[in-house]
Amino acid sequence: MTQFNNAMEIFKLLEKSNCRECNETTCLAFAGAVFTGKKALNECPRLEDKVIAKYGGKADSRKTAELDMTEAMNQLKSKINKLDFTNSAERVGGRYSNNRLTIKIFGKDFSVNEKGELSSDIHIHPWISAPFYNYIIGCKGAAVLGKWVPLRELEGGKDWYRLFGQRCEKPLKKIADTYTELFEDMIRLFNGKQVENHYSSDISLVLWPLPKFPMLICYWKPEDGLESDLNLFFDSTAEQNLNIESIYTLAAGLVRMFEKIAQRHG
Repeated sequence: MTQFNNAMEIFKLLEKSNCRECNETTCLAFAGAVFTGKKALNECPRLEDKVIAKYGGKADSRKTAELDMTEAMNQLKSKINKLDFTNSAERVGGRYSNNRLTIKIFGKDFSVNEKGELSSDIHIHPWISAPFYNYIIGCKGAAVLGKWVPLRELEGGKDWYRLFGQRCEKPLKKIADTYTELFEDMIRLFNGKQVENHYSSDISLVLWPLPKFPMLICYWKPEDGLESDLNLFFDSTAEQNLNIESIYTLAAGLVRMFEKIAQRHG
């Protein structure tokens, strides 16, 4: 059975009519739900039988997604084994001691040993683990320039920005609209900081998920009949230090964390 590498491969199979018969708002949202295992491809009523037969149904998709994740993580760990941690530490903005490479994630220590085993003084979420590995392996060490751009202006973002808007910016805006006073506190909880050279907005804070990968959150409150707005921006060097799929994974994971915090404390 053929497997999907990302949600865009699923999206290309759909007719893109946004019929909503699958109970998702758009075909792009449906593609994202299939890729993450929340829905099966055969829940789209407009796909041809031969397409469904080729890519499988709900139970197989979920099982395969779990197996694919395990296999992907094992492959990343094997690449970690081949790194020279001493040389890598400077490249990724971390430090090497006691056979462990340590970097800051949202201001907290996050470490990996030469076997690829992780440790941290915070909970190790799956949405952090894969981007962490990819950062350690692929980060080119590009210096952050402070030039902020939306995801669609990143080279790899052209295929991802619509899904990114649906799964990251739109739900984050909903949190900000519903829990406005709490929203800024949540960003600061993840070590968000004020910076210069940012877009003018009511809330404008930078998070550092990784040492050389900042993320700017800008939120505009509703005013004089205008709707609220929220956008995420990245340094123009972002893809030199982290691949686009990991950028999406980090942002989507962060949104899920914000949702949980808001539900618990809002």
